[in-house]
Amino acid sequence: MTGPDGGARMYQLIAELYPICRSITGNGVRETLRLVGKHVPLSVHEVPTGTKVFDWTVPKEWNITDAYIKDSRGERLVDFRRSNLHVVSYSVPVRQRMRLAELRPHLFTLPQHPDWIPYRTSYYRESWGFCLSEQQLGTLPDDVYDVCIDSSLEEGSLTYGECYLPGASEEEVLVSCHICHPSLCNDNLSGIAVAVTVAQALGARARRYSYRFLFLPGTIGAIAWLALNERRVSRIKHGLVLVCVGDAGASTYKKSRRGNADVDRAVSHVLKDSGQPYEVLDFTPYGYDERQYGSPGFDLPVGCLMRTPHGRFPQYHTSADDLSFVRPEALADSAAKCLTTFDILERNAVYLNQNPKCEPQLGKRGLYEGMDGQAQLPHHEYALLWVLNLSDGRHSLLDIAERADMSFDTIHRAAQALLTHGLLRPSADEGRSAIPALSLHR
Repeated sequence: MTGPDGGARMYQLIAELYPICRSITGNGVRETLRLVGKHVPLSVHEVPTGTKVFDWTVPKEWNITDAYIKDSRGERLVDFRRSNLHVVSYSVPVRQRMRLAELRPHLFTLPQHPDWIPYRTSYYRESWGFCLSEQQLGTLPDDVYDVCIDSSLEEGSLTYGECYLPGASEEEVLVSCHICHPSLCNDNLSGIAVAVTVAQALGARARRYSYRFLFLPGTIGAIAWLALNERRVSRIKHGLVLVCVGDAGASTYKKSRRGNADVDRAVSHVLKDSGQPYEVLDFTPYGYDERQYGSPGFDLPVGCLMRTPHGRFPQYHTSADDLSFVRPEALADSAAKCLTTFDILERNAVYLNQNPKCEPQLGKRGLYEGMDGQAQLPHHEYALLWVLNLSDGRHSLLDIAERADMSFDTIHRAAQALLTHGLLRPSADEGRSAIPALSLHR
């Protein structure tokens, strides 16, 4: 699911979604969710325009059919049909003839990258504009232009999708990605593709936790979901926002607002254990929807998994964030790290040593080889001693893995061996189920 074939399938899904013009509302969002719903069970929700969601109001619905700038000969010089980035998202309808000087304030470029088209929005103030390359702008003569934006901004709704996978517990893991950007592959579509793949993998396995995947417009979508589901958010015990997970850069994790939540520690452990370069960032109240889930009224343990963070790659929010910028192998690696993180959360538990006064004799149980005269224990036997020593009802397996500087898998295998021989028993620990879950790798 997350190997080369999985990476290729994720890339193909991105290619399928790439041409759709998405925004925070509208038919592009619905078409995106329709395609996502072919891969995972999806409930689609509509939140009417004007709905109050905390300090925000669901805006009017925006749709667009066509847009262009024609010269006096009738030639389309800027054409929405060639790139949906050419139109500032949420532009009001326009049909005018004007000279270049009048048109110029409505044109946006990236002088530092003269061949790229920027991505711009005007969500919450009525305006209009076109985006084009600096090179193209330089070729526009002083002419009379026909300017058309065939769009609508009217009463409608905000649309989001929800994939819920029930587990043995009603406690939930939240996975969130945004679906509001048009043709941007890494910042938007990579998160969708990885979320779909992770949901498919989890859907085929026994689950300790229930999993809720949200496919929603950035900021306003998360705010609307939280406002409409405030009573159930207490079930969320862990969470990830997935974004920019398809480029060739090293994995990056931004911690939840809490900074030391189990999901923060689990992702950090996975990245460290991967043997690959990585970076862990502290929480900041700027970025993606982790800042909504982590607002002080909710303080949910939701971090953000990325590769190169937004703003650190020049292709960000430009036409250069295209199909050539995302890599199947990077998508597969990001999905695998998500699943390994959830594997740790699924299997993490607290145990009690049943022979806590001095070490039990492991040799007579076949758990310990003769080590006389040797300076170091074998790795597995060292893990047995760590698990026995710290299984006091206060330390989870993840605590022990961190303290021992060993992989979670090594510590978990040691705990399973000790359980089999009656040397451990599950401890009821507030906030954690002590029932050992099946590994998601099996």
